[in-house]
Amino acid sequence: MHDGTEQAEGRDKENLLDIYRLHVEMADRVSQRREGANRLFVTLLSAMIVLMAAVLRFGSGLEMVPVEFVILVLTLTVLSLAASWFIVIRSYRQLNTGKFDVLQKLEERLPFAFYKMEWERLGEGKDWEKYWKLTVVETFLPIIFAALSLVVCIFAFLNFEPGYLTNGNAIGVLNVE
Repeated sequence: MHDGTEQAEGRDKENLLDIYRLHVEMADRVSQRREGANRLFVTLLSAMIVLMAAVLRFGSGLEMVPVEFVILVLTLTVLSLAASWFIVIRSYRQLNTGKFDVLQKLEERLPFAFYKMEWERLGEGKDWEKYWKLTVVETFLPIIFAALSLVVCIFAFLNFEPGYLTNGNAIGVLNVE
């Protein structure tokens, strides 16, 4: 009877280790998806900023569409994408927080608590000198893109003589009074 109990405990520990491994792999996959989402947003927003600069430089390409309107539409698009990205980052942060909480709970039943020990050594994300949380750094990027698009939009509307952009002229004479 003693052998049966030891075998059951051995299977339980093996099952627990399998569950732990699976959960670590799932957490890693979430991080990979997060990285892919970040790459997508960086690419889209970079293209939008380049397009804004091209419109300022060369005009809208359509006689009936004022450059100011195109810049405004592009700015609103960038702001929408940046807000979406910010929400995606927040969602991934919440998902990872949940996953690592579960991992640390599983580690309580294992001989060594890798993630808990690592997190403690990093000051649990509270000490900026030890560790900057990735999501804190990530959230600066959509804000930077949003601010950059607003600067371009304000530049387009305030620094040119009235009607200068709509006349098919792009960057040229600034109204610097």
